[in-house]
Amino acid sequence: MAFAIDTAALDELAEMLRTHMGEAILDSVIAHEQLAMRVKREAIVDVVRFLRDDPRAAFINLVDICAVDWPARPERFDVVYHLLSPVQNLRIRLKIATDEYTPVPSLTGLYPAADWFEREAYDLFGVLFTDHPDLRRLLTDYGFDGHPLRKDFPLTGFVEVRFDDEAKRVVYEPVRLAQQFRDFDFLSPWEGTDYVLPGDEKGRPN
Repeated sequence: MAFAIDTAALDELAEMLRTHMGEAILDSVIAHEQLAMRVKREAIVDVVRFLRDDPRAAFINLVDICAVDWPARPERFDVVYHLLSPVQNLRIRLKIATDEYTPVPSLTGLYPAADWFEREAYDLFGVLFTDHPDLRRLLTDYGFDGHPLRKDFPLTGFVEVRFDDEAKRVVYEPVRLAQQFRDFDFLSPWEGTDYVLPGDEKGRPN
């Protein structure tokens, strides 16, 4: 059974943040039973610390950190933080904007769980974090070229990875798309093909 969210409590939380954080809060909206706020990049640690430590908020759980790529924008990345307050039964989503070269303050000093979330954002999007204790790739292999969740990353990637049995190691090779063995008939699957597929001859009348 789902618990009803008190929208009045979300309004109070938004007002409290605007009062205490001032210009650090750029805008806010209540949607889908949670408060969403856009925050200045350099103020994200102060805002999150206030949300964690103030008993009227008590957002002690960091649920997720992820990134979104908007390649047409000068600051192409949104870094999105989802926090949960079990005490208040409230959720909040914070967003900050950055580009490919400007690092974002790390939250690892506030939430140990931020470690792998930030490593994942770095690995898949290339978002940089300052004061992170071990900012290295998490999901892709060592020596991987590029960041695969960027909108401008090629669908086929840059290299393919395979285990070379002769060399007894993993090797990287340029992507090769072999088309010579593929046969496209471009016929509608609803109308069927004009040739007999293997096995279909058994169902055809003599």
